[in-house]
Amino acid sequence: PTLTMLPMNVALAAEITLIAPGGIRDAIQKIIPEFERKTGHRVKATFGSGGGTKKQVMSGELFDVPVVQPPLAPVIATGHVMPATETPLAVVPVAVAVRKGAAKPDISTPEAVKKMLLAAQRVSFPDGARGAAAGVSFEETLRKLGIADAMQPRLLKVQGGANAIAVLARGESDIGLTFLSEIHNDGVDIVGALPREISTPTALVGYVHTKSQVAEAARALLSFLASPEVADIYRSLGMVPGR
Repeated sequence: PTLTMLPMNVALAAEITLIAPGGIRDAIQKIIPEFERKTGHRVKATFGSGGGTKKQVMSGELFDVPVVQPPLAPVIATGHVMPATETPLAVVPVAVAVRKGAAKPDISTPEAVKKMLLAAQRVSFPDGARGAAAGVSFEETLRKLGIADAMQPRLLKVQGGANAIAVLARGESDIGLTFLSEIHNDGVDIVGALPREISTPTALVGYVHTKSQVAEAARALLSFLASPEVADIYRSLGMVPGR
């Protein structure tokens, strides 16, 4: 009997699972359709907080392509990712937004940022205690500025970056902060990224899982996520591609 040959791409089409923090969600969701069109593979993506998704990866949940934030050493130490597949995807800063049409404060220096924050009635940002990396980063900024205690009564911590900006748009805060890649609400204006001296941009790095059954397809997805072809998608969301 003659064997029927399947078309190449059908035979090799894989379903690739990916997990990533919310800070890179919009970029990845824009990139996936093009990757699927080019390769015939399917991508099933899961997104959550930076801390939450990292915990899932470190506890051994199997996602073919885990995307995590530094520090990377603890992730590698778990043995769940292949160190050789480490692929920097993009870097994203924490940025400031105000309600649409409101005066934009000066945030060009640490001193100016301190002045802006101390003058604010209410500052909304994603809750670091619930795993939001932008929230953890902003709390570090408050410590560097020496105003962590003074700001406590004015801080409005919410679940997720998009929420922190929605709260601002509704008028429940007068300053909103989260990753620049998460700020695209018609009710707000972006002021800009916090100065680097007080806020280190967060890197997002992809790996292939050690136990991936579709490692080749997973590698192909990772390299597409880091390719020059998609760099403009990251830039359009205020991210810097690569390292």
